[in-house]
Amino acid sequence: MESLRCEGICRRFGSLYAVHNVSLSVASGESRAIIGPNGAGKTTLLSLFAGRLKPSAGRIYMFSQDVTAAPEHRRVHLGLARTFQVMNLIPNLTVLDNVLLAVQAVMPFRSNIFRSQNAYRDLSDKAQRLLVQWGLWERQKDLVQNLSYGEQRWMELVMALASKPKILLLDEPTSGLSRAETASLIDMLRDLDPDTTLVIAEHDMDVVFELAHRITVLHYGQVIAEGTKEEIKANSKVREVYLGEEE
Repeated sequence: MESLRCEGICRRFGSLYAVHNVSLSVASGESRAIIGPNGAGKTTLLSLFAGRLKPSAGRIYMFSQDVTAAPEHRRVHLGLARTFQVMNLIPNLTVLDNVLLAVQAVMPFRSNIFRSQNAYRDLSDKAQRLLVQWGLWERQKDLVQNLSYGEQRWMELVMALASKPKILLLDEPTSGLSRAETASLIDMLRDLDPDTTLVIAEHDMDVVFELAHRITVLHYGQVIAEGTKEEIKANSKVREVYLGEEE
């Protein structure tokens, strides 16, 4: 079953195409890596999938539903979550408070000011389960600003999981992490529900080759290759414009 598809999408800023005529399809439960040099259009493509940006042309589908014009919150309710290159946390609140806000944002009573006591208990219980499951319970009372960079990255991912997403978009999730922290994050992603679809924009090729079932390569906003890690490693065009630059 297909979870995410785009057909001929473009995003233009003035006369510059950040994404140009991109078409791809991601199956449910697949881990898809989006790679390419700096400025290739990876973050723009994720923003188009998430609804933060609107395409200049083309169509986007989630679970066969046309979401091209759908706002971000509509895509969240269909099952999409996203992390960012620049972390989206509230540093002067505690770990628990940040996770509570993430949980509340996806609960059906989020806009109802007349909430029952059980509603608050459900929020607290769900936040507690997330913190225990992902190893942050002992830090629940700590201010986010006092966490290490790696812990903040980890926490942002936990908050994205608050909605139990069917599609998880990750934008450079290992940026700034140590090798040990990166290894822990890879293990965490492997422990997700196998039905969860991952779309990862990533620069670390070791991470890409560890996690991705298929890889899409962007260059100047266009797809220049797509395939398994073996096919991408063997692609001379990819080595020329991307892997060679990394070396």
